[in-house]
Amino acid sequence: MPVLAFFGRTEVIENTLNPDFVRKFVLDYFFEEKQNLRFDVVCLLQSFLGQTFCTLGEIIGSAGARLERVLSGIPGKKCGNIIFTAEELSNCRDIATMQLCANKLDKKDFFGKSDPFLVFYRSNEDGTFTICHKTEVIKNTLNPVWQPFTIPVRALCNGDYDSHDFIGEFTTSYRELSRGQSQFNVYEVLNPKKKGRKKKYVNSGTVTLLSFKVESEYTFVDFIRGGTQLNFTVAIDFTASNGNPAQPTSLHYMSPYQMNAYAMALKAVGEIIQDYDSDKLFPAYGFGAKIPPDGKVSHAFPLNTDCENANCVAIEGVLEAYYECLRTVQLYGPTNFAPVINQVAQCAADVTDGSQYFVLLMITDGVISDMVQTKEAVVNASSLPMSIIIVGVGPAEFDAMEELDGDEVRVSSKGRAAERDIVQFVPFRDYIDRSGNQVLSMARLAKDVLAEIPEQLLSFMKSRGIEPRPALSNSPATHITVHL
Repeated sequence: MPVLAFFGRTEVIENTLNPDFVRKFVLDYFFEEKQNLRFDVVCLLQSFLGQTFCTLGEIIGSAGARLERVLSGIPGKKCGNIIFTAEELSNCRDIATMQLCANKLDKKDFFGKSDPFLVFYRSNEDGTFTICHKTEVIKNTLNPVWQPFTIPVRALCNGDYDSHDFIGEFTTSYRELSRGQSQFNVYEVLNPKKKGRKKKYVNSGTVTLLSFKVESEYTFVDFIRGGTQLNFTVAIDFTASNGNPAQPTSLHYMSPYQMNAYAMALKAVGEIIQDYDSDKLFPAYGFGAKIPPDGKVSHAFPLNTDCENANCVAIEGVLEAYYECLRTVQLYGPTNFAPVINQVAQCAADVTDGSQYFVLLMITDGVISDMVQTKEAVVNASSLPMSIIIVGVGPAEFDAMEELDGDEVRVSSKGRAAERDIVQFVPFRDYIDRSGNQVLSMARLAKDVLAEIPEQLLSFMKSRGIEPRPALSNSPATHITVHL
């Protein structure tokens, strides 16, 4: 068990065996981290009544964010049960989408008209103003129509000051804007300096609100509490470039003293994601090996050898199947990714209602042999509820792999760009602790490769207009409540 620090305690409830504690504990939640918790139950005289262990992810990932655990710690005695519930604390999640136009603005350019843009400032409690949004510039016009834009409501109502010609200003409020397009949302643009100099000055034009819409911005936790499950699939590279598994130099070597890089990557990612999958059944595949009985090369064979059901029970089951596979298959090649990606994509295509989101972890030691087909598979998968994590192990150069990670340039195939960025690639060597601490290495890896999953899930849901289902209600029973 990792070292734990004391966090807090509930109030004391006297003379009951079924306490319903009121105090709430506020914790920072990070999907990409394994946040271990221990709960000790004691009576007023500090007598030990039992304890239980779990992760914060297990509470969040349980149906309705409600987790029930058996207390233990006293040999031969039933200690009772403990129930945790969690809810997300968040400021205003509303986002406002609006569009504005202007009419008859002042001319500012000597040879042309004006290049107008809007700058929004929100008022602070101390009377100052803070810039919160800037529209695009529309060239050479006195009657601009700006593109619709979206901004969190909290940014509007709760810089950089380039040199520009000032046309004028107007003041409004969120309440006024929320009325939408109306006579109340046509604003005179006033220039105080001009107003002071010219007696006949009326205004420097008008700005009109064309549309205003407010929507709620859902969070990753909203979808998890509403029942969305993360389906985790593993694919492991069994090509010959990994080396003979019987030799200590092999990336697949099974040392009696420590895990190899494949096992570490699998365990690091899997132990976090499994908290969000209620059945704990994970399909696990290998690629690039000759498999028994006929020795044919396969690029999507089940690690458990069951062609009808590739599921392994929990991450420990995946590891067991991986170790057993190393004893029965012949490492070969080439390194083809597309077959496994297409196989998971086929499953994701059958469930696009927001109830499931698929995460494929691919662990490899070398350069992809079927890059053209893999790019096509990624582009096709980008429209599905699916993310792909690729972990490179060993000393190979993985420069070509960066093509699939669309942080800078979106992956494309046959002239078609990926709808979303769904691939995250990292070389494991960047996360290995120099002192040899495998637990620390795995935590670093998981934190980086999983950090984008919540946003990728949300991007899919938003692109399809899918809203989270109502959280399953927590039955009113006596229980300990943990709030986030």
